[in-house]
Amino acid sequence: MKRFLRGATIVWVVFRYGLDGLVLDSFQKPWLRLLSRALSIGRNLEAPRGQRLREALERLGPIFVKFGQVLSTRRDLLPADMADELARLQDRVPPFDSAIAIATIERAFRRPVDEVFVAFDRVPVASASIAQVHFATLRDRGGVEREVAVKVLRPGMLPVIEKDLSLMRLMAGWVESLSADGKRLKPREVVAEFDNYLHDELDLVREAANAAQLRRNMQGLDLVLIPEIYWDFCHPEVMVMQRMNGVPISQVERLREAGVDIPKLARDGVTIFFTQVFRDGFFHADMHPGNIQVSLEPATFGRYISLDFGIVGTLTEVDKEYLAQNFVAFFRRDYKRVAELHIESGWVPPETRVNDLESAIRAVCEPYFDRPLKEISLGMVLMRLFQTSRRFQVEIQPQLVLLQKTLLNIEGLGRQLDPELDLWSTAKPFLEKWMLEQMGPQRLWRELRAEAPHYAKLVPELPRLLYDFLSRRPAESQSAMRDLLEAQKRTNRLLQSIIYGGLGFVLGLLVMQLMVRVRLF
Repeated sequence: MKRFLRGATIVWVVFRYGLDGLVLDSFQKPWLRLLSRALSIGRNLEAPRGQRLREALERLGPIFVKFGQVLSTRRDLLPADMADELARLQDRVPPFDSAIAIATIERAFRRPVDEVFVAFDRVPVASASIAQVHFATLRDRGGVEREVAVKVLRPGMLPVIEKDLSLMRLMAGWVESLSADGKRLKPREVVAEFDNYLHDELDLVREAANAAQLRRNMQGLDLVLIPEIYWDFCHPEVMVMQRMNGVPISQVERLREAGVDIPKLARDGVTIFFTQVFRDGFFHADMHPGNIQVSLEPATFGRYISLDFGIVGTLTEVDKEYLAQNFVAFFRRDYKRVAELHIESGWVPPETRVNDLESAIRAVCEPYFDRPLKEISLGMVLMRLFQTSRRFQVEIQPQLVLLQKTLLNIEGLGRQLDPELDLWSTAKPFLEKWMLEQMGPQRLWRELRAEAPHYAKLVPELPRLLYDFLSRRPAESQSAMRDLLEAQKRTNRLLQSIIYGGLGFVLGLLVMQLMVRVRLF
């Protein structure tokens, strides 16, 4: 019944704000346009279509607001008036009453807000679908006053999100059971991934931990600033962090007037993204313009400022290596290798013919190389790839859904900053360097160092294991013998690796550098 009522509410909101007309008007059939006009009789639809779309998404709740945030970055897919209105969802969602925010803070810290902070601004500076932000001043343990931003969770979010997720699970079940593509698309797994990310956003301590991890990861890059977290003032409903001063990245003209190198800014954004994905396997996955600013302070001029860490993506070493090989193969236009990787990973049925898949991928990607961002649409490339994947029964990987969403956000940001940006040539040098590190002697040395403590503990135990084996009866010694033999084999492999690595290190370094640069790239 709850699902039915929520579904009915969605239908009512769509009808109330005239969104059905937006869909019907987009068709060329005259009878559909006539149907749209007939349905509009008796409804007040004088407000601009972009405003009606934004208000409808706000009315439907946080999941739909996030959908609007993603759409707002795709100006290549939306008319300008609709994209401008949806951009308001990035940080200008109607705020909730400040008295509720103060009550939440006081309940979290069990004392009046004026005792928690030296000063607290009652007027929120930003408001989004999950939380809103107030500026404040606090005194740290050392007695130093700090300018901070206080993020307070919007009340009553969990029941609303649970209703929408319940409806999405029901629809996913229908798709999986009724659609021919249901098994391949894995709708239930995708909804489960979305469920995890949304619930993570409702825990601000988890968000604070994400911010701290990203701050550590990005310290040596000098391209992005991430606020410091004040852990003494963090709670699942309240998070206090360093106040950041910057210009929203959407205000391109203001940044240009201030002297920011806009093309470099676009290239730096691509570098940050690929560093987080391939080096760290831990990336900011909500990179819409409302969460990105640019510093104009003299000491950090032109650097990104990253905000809102409720949604982060993670990749395993297997995911990273597979994706990197795919990207490198794309950059080299080695479509046969791309097809082989899909088959090796099990994403397509093993009986798939490599030549057929190679030809299909080439037809999708070849027209888009050597062209600036303004002349291509990554969204269109992905859409055509999805059509190809349907033909070859490629299974959707739920763990990569966030990566695809973030990549679209990056393209949207790059399109706003520098339409001449060549996404491929900007990313290629980074991936070349990363692959050298993964395939060269540096990786061998890292793995040897990582395994050294294990073998350092094992080698002294070998005499005792041998004595225990000789002291036992033969029947009791079989298991110990197997353990001893396995341990000896591992030790032999380690010693051989060390000897061969030591003898061939210099020669291997020269050969690997030459082979990788000449043959691979």
